[in-house]
Amino acid sequence: MVMSKQLVIVGFSGFGKEVYWLASRLGLRVRGFLDDNTDVQGQTFGAAEVLGKVSEWVNYSDCQFVIAVGNPRVRHVIYKKMISLGAPVFACLVDPSAIVQAADVQLGPGSIVCAGTICTVDVVIGSHVIINLNCTVGHEVVIGDFVTVAPMVAISGNVTIAAHVEIGTGSSIRQGLSLETGSMLGMGSVLTKDIKENMVFLGNPARAYKMLSAVEA
Repeated sequence: MVMSKQLVIVGFSGFGKEVYWLASRLGLRVRGFLDDNTDVQGQTFGAAEVLGKVSEWVNYSDCQFVIAVGNPRVRHVIYKKMISLGAPVFACLVDPSAIVQAADVQLGPGSIVCAGTICTVDVVIGSHVIINLNCTVGHEVVIGDFVTVAPMVAISGNVTIAAHVEIGTGSSIRQGLSLETGSMLGMGSVLTKDIKENMVFLGNPARAYKMLSAVEA
């Protein structure tokens, strides 16, 4: 799912370093990192250095990019910043230990599937999605753009997850449910009913907790 170009990782956080590890497992050369945090400029991880700020991606337009930032709304803002300056090429990274069959799973550009995850059949995953360690994604699941699925999440079949949704570590989603745009399911929650737009659900069974602001277009 990745061409032979070098990779630039956008985001020098802990997850960015995990993506560096994932890339090394795929045999990819990481050219470096980009991050707007002035405190990390010039720092290194492995053999890769923080090369500059996000807007400087244009200096590395011969590379592919992934945005390794866990918050889906922040990831979308970074994406918009990048495309305002040109047309970066975004890679798809799927860990070698993940079970994601090309014939059964559609995977959009910029998406990352981490080690131990299983996606079964008739799964559609949008662009710039992060599916973290040891998740399961059941049959006929649809995941929209800029979704974050934290480690050890279990998504049952026929679930629809709209754009900019965040699903917390160790949570479970019952078959046939919908999570609308910008919603969030808290860590360890068990979802047994639909979540409306920009709503946070927590607990077992998960219940409405609060509203979030609308996602910026």
